[in-house]
This record gives sequence, structure tokens and C-alpha cells, in this order.
Amino acid sequence: MQQRDNRFFKKNRYKTSSDSTNTGITFQRINHEDKQNLISYDLNMNLSLLKQHFAKCSDIVYREFVILKKKKALLLYIDGLIDTNQLELSVLKPLMTVEASGDESAFDFKQFLEQNLSVAQTSEVGAFTEVIDDVLAANAVLLVDGETSAIVLSTKKWSQRSVEEPLTEAVIRGPREGFTENIRTNTALLRRRIRTENLKMESMKIGRVTKTDLVIAYIDGIVTDSVVTEVKNRLGRIDIDGVLESGYIEELLEDNPFSPFPQFQNTERPDAVAANLMEGRVAIFIDGTPFVIMTPVSFFGFLQASEDYYERSMVSIFIRWVRFIFLFIALLLPSLYIAITTYHQEMLPTNLLLSVASSRESSPFPAFVEALMMEITFEALREAGVRLPRPVGSAVSIVGALVIGQAAVQAGIVSAPMVIVVSITGIASFIVPRFNLGISIRMLRFPIMILAATLGLFGIVIGLLLILIHLCGLRSLGVPYLTPVAPLTLNNLKDTFIRAPHWAMGLRPRLFGYQNPQRQKPDLMPQPDKRE
Repeated sequence: MQQRDNRFFKKNRYKTSSDSTNTGITFQRINHEDKQNLISYDLNMNLSLLKQHFAKCSDIVYREFVILKKKKALLLYIDGLIDTNQLELSVLKPLMTVEASGDESAFDFKQFLEQNLSVAQTSEVGAFTEVIDDVLAANAVLLVDGETSAIVLSTKKWSQRSVEEPLTEAVIRGPREGFTENIRTNTALLRRRIRTENLKMESMKIGRVTKTDLVIAYIDGIVTDSVVTEVKNRLGRIDIDGVLESGYIEELLEDNPFSPFPQFQNTERPDAVAANLMEGRVAIFIDGTPFVIMTPVSFFGFLQASEDYYERSMVSIFIRWVRFIFLFIALLLPSLYIAITTYHQEMLPTNLLLSVASSRESSPFPAFVEALMMEITFEALREAGVRLPRPVGSAVSIVGALVIGQAAVQAGIVSAPMVIVVSITGIASFIVPRFNLGISIRMLRFPIMILAATLGLFGIVIGLLLILIHLCGLRSLGVPYLTPVAPLTLNNLKDTFIRAPHWAMGLRPRLFGYQNPQRQKPDLMPQPDKRE
């Protein structure tokens, strides 16, 4: 037995790469430290051990058959995660019907498999743990009596959602494709847009129980090496039972976990990921979710939408300034109303002041309590509209807001101007293109309302200063959160408060893509033809 073990180490000191796309079997070095973990020559012993590992697993299929009319073989896979038609036509039928030719003493079983298995992606493993991991990764595994290695067959297939337009990032002009829950579909959508060998995709697994597939995508030669290294180091430190969505990864990678502001950007749009990679960022794909994480990011990136770059520059500048204005309205409008009506009535014109006073005459609550009740009610209606079934949710949120608002005014619980203020604030919060930043603004609205109720406009200024100080000290993967405003980079301001024409944005963001700063050829501004 010792002699057989030595022969095994000599013969099988290599294994195939699971990422290989060749039809043949290519080899890489492996190291087996535990001999008890090795695959046995006896197929019955291997089958017994596999049934012990997969005890009480009704979805595991053990398909036993005979090769060359004398060698017993076992095909192991999970029902529902395998393309059974491909397995029958490409594996079972060829192996069960082919006959050996020539001298049987010189028979090479590995060569026999290479000649008869018509599966695009195969690999060889020599340890039981690898067999189990590959089966759980939705591969089929072939074991043959008398062989101390197993063949892994990539015949994955399961039900999945088709490529559709993202509901959270709809556009009028632009691509309508969105990511799905299949990581390979998502990487293929990205690869179709960036057709260069410099697009690198490094895979890893995270989660002791879920063993979730994860891919780190970046463009070599554009991204800074330190950014890629930092992403890998932070991901390598994660030790968790399972990852079910990209939010798990975001919380475990943040620079400041107690900040209300998002430090990673997530998107369902392949074109958005491609654009960010070409600026020198890194994308993280997680299997099982359509949301892809992009890092590092800046605060101003959350106020940019994909459609900004598909419309003409002047249109994009106008829409972007509308977003900035309504961002401040969403954050400050209720607080300004509370502060002015409570402490600074002299700031209102006389006619407007009389109108507000008359409308608030029947209200039994101060402005702060009115605003707090209406804001909480509005948030509850918004949450109810999201959680209810789609045909019912929109009706409940709209009808509920109209009925409750009108009834509250008629009952004299709140004033009509307060209903108008809260409605405008709610609309403004939807204009922010990134949902995670919109939630942060909605959260910060309440502490600023408290400061406005206690200190008036002075309290609002204090609140804004605290937010600004926090933003100046915040980092996203080590990159300043307010870049390119703080630290100031004049060239990058072309895509911050405005969106300069494409021919004027010749350089990449300095803190992201300084390794290859030139984005395009200079002097691309279109000019009329000079005809004599």
C-alpha cells in the first residue's frame, strides 16, 4: 500500500485548473498532506465514503455504470444544478458504448477519457475534499474503479432570471441590459463591452458554509496597483459563515463602519461598471446578486447617472444642477421651515407670514412635532409601498399620502404648508440617482430637524458643518471621499458640478487612474469642414 501511495504522489502531483477552458486536461501542482483524504483505488470504498459525507442529501445522484464492459464507474452530481442532457450525450453515452482497441496492457485510461469526453471544461482532482467541493459547486464528478483521481466535468445548468432592464436604474437613453444573479452571466456582459486582454478577472471564494464565488475585475495598466492590492487584502481578511448579497461585503470592507454615507457604489448596469473600470476603479462581482460593488468612489459620483454621458453636455449640466439643488431641498427644507416659523418669522414676507400663521392657527402642535409626524408617516408609506405586492404597493403609497394628508389638514392636526413642505421633500429625495445615498440623506434629515427646533438657523449651520467635517475626513478604500474638491484637482472638476463634453475630458481622475492618465487623443473638438 505504501508503494501505491508513493506512485500516487509521483503520478498525481499535478491537478487541473478549474478555470481552464481547454478541452484537454492541463496540470498544476497540488500538495496532499493528509493521505486519508486521497481517493482510493476501490470504487466501492469511495462510494461508501461519499454516501457518509452526503448522508440525508436527497438531491445527490449516484449514477453507477460500466466502462469498456468491465470497469465500474460512478458519476456524482446534484440534481437540478446539472445539464442532464449534456451529461447523457457527452459523458454517459460515449463511455458506455465505446470499446477498447489495441493492446489492453498498454491501455492509457487518461488518454481514453480525453478522446471520449466531449465536455468543454474538465479538470482532474486527487483528494476527497476537492471532489466534495466540486460537487457542491454544481459540477459532475466521474470516478472509475482502479483510478486514484477523479475527473470534474463542468456541466452546470439551472433556472435563472434572464437579462432585463434594471428597475432601480432605468434610463430613457442608453443600454437596457442589467446584471442577473449568475456571476458568469454578469462577467460575460462586462467582457462583451470591454474587449481587451487587459481586463483581468480574479476569482476567489468567501464563506465557510456558502462558499460564495467572487470575482475582482479591473483593467491592468489603468488601475493603480495599490488599489487592487488593498481590495485583495481586505477581502482576504474576511472570515464569515456565508455571503448572501453584496451588502455583506460592503460592511466588511468599509473604511468607516459608523458613517451614514455609503463608501461603496453598487449598480446593476454593465455600462456603468465598464465606465468605472476605465476610470481606474475596481469592480467586485458576487454570485447570487445582480448588484456589483465598485470602489473607490467619491461623494459626487453618487450624484451622477449613466444617462449623463449619453445626452449632450448642456442637457447633462442642467439635470446635474437640478440634482444638486434638490439634494439640499431633501436635506434641509423641513428644517428651514421649522427654524423660520419658530425663531425667524421676520425673514418671511408679510403676506406669506400672515398666510402661514392663519393656516397654523388651528394646529395644536408646534412646527417640529408636525414635521416629525408627517415625515415618519411619509417614510412608513414609502416602506409599505416597497414591501407590498407591486400592483398594490404603488396604489397604497399614493392614495395613502393623499388621504392622510387631506384628512390631517381638515382635522386641524397639521397645517397645509407643512403637508406641502413634506411632499416636496419626499419628491426631492427620489431625484438622487443612487438609492443608498438617498437613504443617507433621509436619515440625516431628522437630526438636522432637531437642531433647527432647538437652535434655529444656527443649529442648521452647525449640522451642516458637522456633516462637512465628517465628509472631509471620510475615505473610500483610502481615497478622500470629497475628491476632486478636497483635495482640489482642477482638471477633474470637468465631471463634478458640470459634465464637460467628451472631447474636453482627456484625462482620467487623478486619484484613480494616474497610472495611465491619458483617456483619449487631445484636440478632438469637432470643427466645421474648411472648404474653399
